[in-house]
Parts: sequence; C-alpha cells; structure tokens
Amino acid sequence: MNIPLPSNDLKRLVLPTGRLAASPDASGVSREAFWRSLQTFSITRVVIAIVLLIYVSFNGKKTFLEADRLFDLATCLVYLLLALGFLALVLHWRRRFLLQLLSQILADIGVISLLYVSAGGAKSGLAILYLFPLAGCAILAPLVWALFFVSLVSLILLGESGYQLTQGAADVSISQSGLYGAAFFAAVLVINRLAAKLIRQEALAARRGKDLQLQQAINRMVIADMGDGILVVSADGGILTVNPAAERMLGMAFLDAEARVKLTDIAALTPLAEAFRAWLERSAGGLDAPRGGEGQAVFVMIKPSEESVSYAGSAMRGMRRDLVAHLKLRFAKVYAEDGVADRTVIFLQDVTEIENQAQQLKLASMGRLTASIAHEVRNPLSAISYAAALLGEEQASPAQDRLLAIVGDNVKRLNCMIEDILKLSRKAQPQTAPLALADFFAETLAEFRETHGLAADLIQLESMAALQVWFDPLHLREVILNLLSNALRYASGRCGSIRIHAVPDSAGRLELHVQDDGAPITPDVRAHLFEPFYTTSSKGTGLGLYLARELCMNNGAMLDYAYYAGDGGGGSAGGRFVITLALANSH
Repeated sequence: MNIPLPSNDLKRLVLPTGRLAASPDASGVSREAFWRSLQTFSITRVVIAIVLLIYVSFNGKKTFLEADRLFDLATCLVYLLLALGFLALVLHWRRRFLLQLLSQILADIGVISLLYVSAGGAKSGLAILYLFPLAGCAILAPLVWALFFVSLVSLILLGESGYQLTQGAADVSISQSGLYGAAFFAAVLVINRLAAKLIRQEALAARRGKDLQLQQAINRMVIADMGDGILVVSADGGILTVNPAAERMLGMAFLDAEARVKLTDIAALTPLAEAFRAWLERSAGGLDAPRGGEGQAVFVMIKPSEESVSYAGSAMRGMRRDLVAHLKLRFAKVYAEDGVADRTVIFLQDVTEIENQAQQLKLASMGRLTASIAHEVRNPLSAISYAAALLGEEQASPAQDRLLAIVGDNVKRLNCMIEDILKLSRKAQPQTAPLALADFFAETLAEFRETHGLAADLIQLESMAALQVWFDPLHLREVILNLLSNALRYASGRCGSIRIHAVPDSAGRLELHVQDDGAPITPDVRAHLFEPFYTTSSKGTGLGLYLARELCMNNGAMLDYAYYAGDGGGGSAGGRFVITLALANSH
C-alpha cells in the first residue's frame, strides 16, 4: 500500500549508502519521525539561545555599556526571537521540510559565527557551538548538505584564524582551527551514518508494527467468525477472551473484560471449570499432551441458570435459561518466551447438531431395520420360544432346566428390544386436549410402585397441581417409566432417593426434572448416553434412553442430561434428566 508523502523534500533524503530514501515505505513511515526530530531540534535551539543570552548578560569580563557587549546581547536576543519563530513555524506548518531545516541551520551558523568572531575566535571556546547545527543537519538532511555546512564552518574557522594572524595576534594557531574542522567532519559522518541506521530500524519497526496490527486484525476477524468457540483463560480460571461463537454456546455475553469473571464464579460453567481443573491436574502430572500440545477431548453440558444471571450483573447479559449446550472441549497451553504457560485456550465445539445428524442417520437405518424385524426376526423368535416351552414341559435334568431358562431369558430380552424398536415407528397422536400432569403422575407412579414392589416414600413427587402440557400420554408414560427404571438402578433406595419436580418458566416451557441420589454420569458416558445400543449394564438393550429422546422429539419436546452444582447447604453436585416441553396453561 502506497503512503502519500507530505512534500517533495522528504523524497530527497539521502542515506549514507548513497541511495535515495524515496521509496513510499521508507519515507512514509519515517516522515513523522523527521518532523518530531525537527521539533526537538527547534526546542533545543530555544534553550541554547536562552543560555547564550544569560551567559552574555552575566559575563563579568565586559561592562554592560561596552559596544561589543551590546552587540552580543542584541545578537543573542535576535537569535532567541528567530528560535521562537522557527519553533512556531514547525509546529503549525508542516510543509517544506528541507527548506525549513536549511533555513534554521543557516541562521544557527550565522549567529554562532558572529558570536565566535566577537568573542575573539578560537580562544573563546565557542567553536563547540557549531556542533549543534552540524549534528542536526547530519541527522535530518541529506549527507551532501551536511558535508556542505561542515565545509562552510571549517572555512569560517580557518578564515577567522587567518585574519587574526594578519593582524599580528600572537596567540592564534591555525592548526587548532584545522583540528576543529577535522573533528566536525568526523562527527558529521559518524552521526549521519548512525542516524541513517536508526531511521532504517524505525522504518523496519514501523512496517513490522503495521504487519502485526494487520495480522491481529485478521486473527480477530477469523476468531470472531469461527464456528468453534474460543475461550482464553488464565491459570486461575479467569476468563480473558471470549469469541462470539463461545458466547452463543454458553448462552451469555461477556461485556466487561476488566471484571475478570472466573469459571468457578458462574454455576452454569461448573462442568467446564471442573474439566479445566482436571486437565490442569493431568498436565501437571505428565498425563496429558506435552508442551504446546492439546489435551484430550472431553464432553460437558452447559445449562445457564437464574443464578448465573444474578451473579453476572453488568458483566454479562442475554442469558438464556432454555439453552442446553452439549460441548466438546479441547485444551491447549500458550507458552511465553520464558517457557511459562500463563494462558490456556479452550476450544468449544457444539456437538448437539452433530449428535442430531448422527441420530437422523441411525434413525434411517433403524427404520429400514424395523421394516424387516416383524417378518425376519419375530417369527424365528416365536418358534424358539415355543420350542423352549415344549421342552420345559418334559421331565428334564437340572442342567437342561438351566439351559432352557437361559434361552427363555434371552428370548424375552430380544423381544423387548424388538418392542422398543417398533415403538419408534409410532408417531404422536394429535392432541385435542392438554395432559394434566397431576393425574398422569398419580396413575403412572402407582403402576410403577406396584410393578417393582417399591415403598411409597421412595419416589418423591412435588406438586404438579394445575400444570398441563401438550404431550402424547402413551409416549410420556414410556419416557417417565424409562427414566424411573434407570434411576431405580442407581439410587440408594432411601426415602426420597428418587425425585421428580417441575420448573416452569416465563417462555411457556416446562422442565420436568428426574433425578436420583446416585453418582452422576461421567462425561465419557454422557457423550454416548443417547446413542442406540449403547449401555453400561449387562442386562440393558441400549435403546431405552434413545427411545425416550426420540419420543420426546416426536412430541416437540427435548430430553437432556444436565449437571448441577451443590446447593451450598451441604448438598453435593450431581446430574439429572431434564424433559423440556410445552406448557399448555401458559399465558
């Protein structure tokens, strides 16, 4: 990208290598530096003029009324006025850079030469003042101009010494003036080369800075447009950076970066905080990927709660309580130059859509399988069951009875699996009237307790009075019985170890929570919880939860497994199944 130059003067800057510094990049990135240097040069001139004026005013060797003294004072005063004028010009008129610079240097050399001759030449010690304009010219002007002015100063020094010799001055040495000239030549060359090197370094740094800014802008654009969520956290779990995708997945908008919200401060992010802490422990113990590597993927479910909203305050807004995000997490450490990992990047991937796509593919396969089950599997299964029953009527040995029992149990298991698969093809019936949950649960729980011989106080049901939903009663019965059977398998069996309660919200939705006091499901199992034929029980078919979710989807509802934190009163963290469905009597 070409950067416009302020004037043609800057194009004529010559570096010590003899090449013109007229390229757009070199001149464009250094123009501000040249003007700043000229401003500093002008300010320094004002200071030197003031010092010279004070020096001449308080010089004890001459009286105030002598003509030379008055000339020196007038010269210093004019020099101060010129210095102030040059400073005002460079501050308010940034044009004709080279013309302004050369005018200032000519004025400096003229005034210093007048003072130098008036004070008696080399013996006054004022020759060192020539170094100020010569150094400024060596820094800001092309080398040819710097050599021109140092030659001019050398001629002035030699001319003044020669004039003194013609006047018969005994203490004048022309070699001293020559040494001054040689020293000025050497100083100008060295300063010019050093200044050119610094200019090139500054130009390079400016280009690198622009490249870095451009790369940062590209990174921000890419990160903001990524489908995956990016969460940058510190070692203590403080949230430093969140991209829009992560905000959508977490259901919250982080507004104030200075608030330094931590993962552990928000109840809804407890699963993420626990996964991050576990990954840090594995990394510290050398169980995870080494330096620079990414951690193994873990799966968590994030469900914003009302507590998260009340905590966040001004730091977050737009919390969605109805959002349930199934997230795949990957962790990666970011190392500084000293080898210390002070940042961690958490990659979030919403696998809900992936799960849905996988389930649709499996459902299509299940549909094709269902069409052939009734004819290809049930008929042979009925024959096996009938044959086993005939064999059981005959007098047999205990070993044969045991084998027949095994056959019978497996026939029942296969028959249950077929029944579950066939239920998937039964669609929800159109609902002409809402389903009253109080009557529904009273009938369903009574049947469940009688079937399994349970105590009346084992299942705690909170009041469902006046709650009505849109759901096929047969489908909801299958879902609830499946969840209760699963809870009964892992509950402790104490009073109230299984709990069912409803949580309505203002969006016209109702959440039915089914939970037990057993250990929560691990994240690894959670990742496959609703997959068909996946089970952790040797007696299960792996279709119960899959069937329950499909029935919920057929009725416009959603079944999920949610983690929850302790209640702060001694209650431990755990998990629960959540059915989110439409509330019929909402306003």
